Amino acid sequence: MAVSIKSAREIDLMRESGKILAEVHKRLEEVIKPGISTYDIDRIGEEAIRSYGCIPSFLNYNGYPASICVSVNDQVVHGIPNKKHILQEGDIVSLDAGVIYKGYHSDAARTHGVGKISKEAQDLIDATRQSFFEGIRMARAGNRLNDISKAIDYYISGFGYGIVRDLVGHGVGSKLHEDPQIPNFAQRRRGVKLRPGMTLAIEPMINIGTWEVEWLEDNWTVVTADGSLSAHYENTVLITDGEPEILTMLQ
Repeated sequence: MAVSIKSAREIDLMRESGKILAEVHKRLEEVIKPGISTYDIDRIGEEAIRSYGCIPSFLNYNGYPASICVSVNDQVVHGIPNKKHILQEGDIVSLDAGVIYKGYHSDAARTHGVGKISKEAQDLIDATRQSFFEGIRMARAGNRLNDISKAIDYYISGFGYGIVRDLVGHGVGSKLHEDPQIPNFAQRRRGVKLRPGMTLAIEPMINIGTWEVEWLEDNWTVVTADGSLSAHYENTVLITDGEPEILTMLQ
């Protein structure tokens, strides 16, 4: 496994890529409301990305047909935007997006409530987000990759939620997906030692029910096997000599 260590120049480019993606997510959060189609969310997201002179990371990636992955309720990830899919009051929607800025990718996801949502749904969204922050507490030089995975796992296990195992986080940089893979559940192996200059997309995907998932016939959309709600939270993170730096959050 060859985990790339980014140069100072590469880190600067990834910081800018991440900042732009954070702005895109802010724009998308503003339009989430009952009555909007998942197609329009994708259109607005792509327009926002291109307004910064950037390219959507996901569009045509391995054939994916959109710029924003829009996943609703039991859809875990990779939902394909559709003009006929209209968000309803009480839905939850996960938006996963990536930006290419001068050849460097950033990757981030957020789950939002649509209008007023149930306490059960809000608790899932909150726990998924917090599990990310539990994980990056361990994202420090000298620690091992599994320290991040264990921290996410231990936090989520207290809720009885299912941690998706078929999909994991990953390195990110000049390619959207780089080594290493980053599971959100504890591993037997300690994994690679974290070093300054590593850039990681850490992304817990958490289900209210079972951890098991299925793929729909479109070969992209991943859904929970039991039809339960799923939430997703992701940021691109830089390993430093001290505290980890989240590249895809506005300061």
